Amino acid sequence: MGRRPPADLTHAGRPSPLTSHADQIQDVRIVGTRPLVSPALLIDELPLPESAARVVLDGRRMVTRILDGADDRLLVVVGPCSVHDPVAALEYARRLTGLAGELSDRLLVVMRVYFEKPRSSLGWKGLVNDPGLDGSFRVNEGLRLARRLLLDILALGLPVGCEFLDPIIPQYIADTVSWGSIGARTAASQVHRQLSSGLSMPIGIKNSTEGDVGSAVQAVRAAAAGHVFTSVTRDGVAAIFMTCGNPDCHVILRGSRTSTNYDEASVEDALARLRQADLPERLLVDASHGNSGSDHRRQPHVARAVAEQRAAGNRGIVGLMLESFLVEGRQELVLGRADELRVGQSVTDACLDWETTVATLHEVARLA
Repeated sequence: MGRRPPADLTHAGRPSPLTSHADQIQDVRIVGTRPLVSPALLIDELPLPESAARVVLDGRRMVTRILDGADDRLLVVVGPCSVHDPVAALEYARRLTGLAGELSDRLLVVMRVYFEKPRSSLGWKGLVNDPGLDGSFRVNEGLRLARRLLLDILALGLPVGCEFLDPIIPQYIADTVSWGSIGARTAASQVHRQLSSGLSMPIGIKNSTEGDVGSAVQAVRAAAAGHVFTSVTRDGVAAIFMTCGNPDCHVILRGSRTSTNYDEASVEDALARLRQADLPERLLVDASHGNSGSDHRRQPHVARAVAEQRAAGNRGIVGLMLESFLVEGRQELVLGRADELRVGQSVTDACLDWETTVATLHEVARLA
């Protein structure tokens, strides 16, 4: 049987009188659109208090001092793989605030508060995209939940770190963020390198999922330069942006699908690449992902090895990342059944539990 002609075409292949050529040219695969709240409107609704602004700015200043070698503490970015439950995330933040204060002489703790989940194929894309965890994609609600949680965490005096995936999302939350990251799947993206060049906080850029550190080094180099690109303003208006470059970008070693890169030789190789590119020699090490072989229980081992390198005199390692939540491991998310989830356990990558996190950070502080 032959293919059926589209409903809006005649049998002769010509447009029917009811349609125009424009209907066949544009948006042919768009099934719907909804209004999006502007960044300015959301920020007006949920403004950044002066006390929170001081936490953000102090966090940025301290991170930058660590990157520049003016502060010999170790930066530790720790928290859930991705936030799916703001209530549990805030409880985690309350606990982390006390721990951060206890270890503040040796560690600068920044809470990992990730709302966007990059995917290699398909799956839940994060709280901003689908806050109901049910496929309803109430993005405006997700943006409000995300910003409200960030403000609540800042009210505790704890600086936060976010991964930036969608290039428009920073307009909604970047004023609350002390440290940002670009993930392994977008490190080679020109869009994200340009974005990093204009962001107001230090940005860590991961090596690729295949383990290519060179792409992260080149991303740091590109982000340090000025760029001209298109995006949207806080008012939601399309505009041409001109940046002066971000000197506070740095590489994150996260291993690959098949190997780790937190060992001494891998660290020295990455530092040499930075030196050859005439970039500051500074690295964060992600104890999760490829460096743990995707086994969350190995994160303390990686953290210990990183701290031991620091203790041996390698000050090129300036930071450490851990995936941690209230409850160990992960659970499977079934869309539309969020009420059945165990509170405080990840629905994406498996995490350390709180007790193991405390023990790990105490050990890192002692060694580093």
